[in-house]
Amino acid sequence: MKKYTVNEINLKQFTFTIYKTQIGIGILSLPRDLSETAGMDGWISLLLGWLLAILFSVLIIKVMEKHPEDTLFDIFPKYFGKWLGGAVSVLWILYTAFSATIAMISSIHIIQVWILPNAKEYVLMPLFMIPVYMATKQGVRVIGRFGEFVFLFTLWMPMILFLTLYESNWLNLIPVGQKGWLPILTTVKATMLSFLGFEITFMLYPFLQNKKAAYKGVIYANTISMLVFMLITVLSYVRFSHQVIMEYLYPTLNLLKLIRLPILERFEIIFLAFYLFILFATVIPYLYMSVFGLSRLTGKKDHVPYLRVYTLIWLVLPFFFVPSFSQITALSKFWGNLGLCAAVIFPVLFWAYQKAFLKLRKGALR
Repeated sequence: MKKYTVNEINLKQFTFTIYKTQIGIGILSLPRDLSETAGMDGWISLLLGWLLAILFSVLIIKVMEKHPEDTLFDIFPKYFGKWLGGAVSVLWILYTAFSATIAMISSIHIIQVWILPNAKEYVLMPLFMIPVYMATKQGVRVIGRFGEFVFLFTLWMPMILFLTLYESNWLNLIPVGQKGWLPILTTVKATMLSFLGFEITFMLYPFLQNKKAAYKGVIYANTISMLVFMLITVLSYVRFSHQVIMEYLYPTLNLLKLIRLPILERFEIIFLAFYLFILFATVIPYLYMSVFGLSRLTGKKDHVPYLRVYTLIWLVLPFFFVPSFSQITALSKFWGNLGLCAAVIFPVLFWAYQKAFLKLRKGALR
């Protein structure tokens, strides 16, 4: 009998939740991050990062399909024992809590700088917390539906960027490989940071109705993310020179500033207002995984009491800590390094350990 029938999600919800977790703050600075080391060949690094993201996503499914009805927090004690398994669970809870917090703080910072420069953080935080709290409270099914809604609601946003193609210079993209292959390969790390979010597969897999379709889901999610990343990167490259891109902190927003409509100026403000839904769709899965992990670790069925504690901490946080741009950048880099450990190194090590563990246990039974 399935454990999580009430919270089951379909393939579309599975796919769009992963995709929307990936499309977050990083997309705003992506062209600059890629140009920093690979120059105008950053789009090639993006393709390599996409292939690696699919590879590690498949590896996560390989790990989870051995225990299709168990969550990651149910699996740890089976392989590591009660205490060590609990310690690994705590590390995942801390990672996802930190990810959600940094995503929320970064979202508030972006909105404050570009739309509401006079608004205080302690005013914006409660407003941001309302949709985040309501979706996280309801569980995976509502989170999946929210991801599906956000995908449809924001489907027009990548398309509007084609309006920036006037006065573009496609010669900026050639010669291909002008800096050689080493900078391109070095930049793959930056592209992997952009694809982070696929590790949410650990959380979503037990709730997926048709688990055989999980492979399709992660391929679809990473491919949609890659297409959006590629569109924004290429459009930035053909519209700006390398030198100009390096002058912008958020080239994507500067690209949007070029859009001029007859009845509307400062289109990037309208874009960011809609982009809030995407930012929420990044925060919510990480937050849910953290509070759900706490409920499993403590043997509680209800994750809402822990969510209320998180909410209280977040509401109080702006009164004591208002990070500067440099601090947010440093915290985001630290988050990226943690994400690489959680999404890349951990699945590889756990997959190898799982195979050895099951093989040894099978041999012992004989």
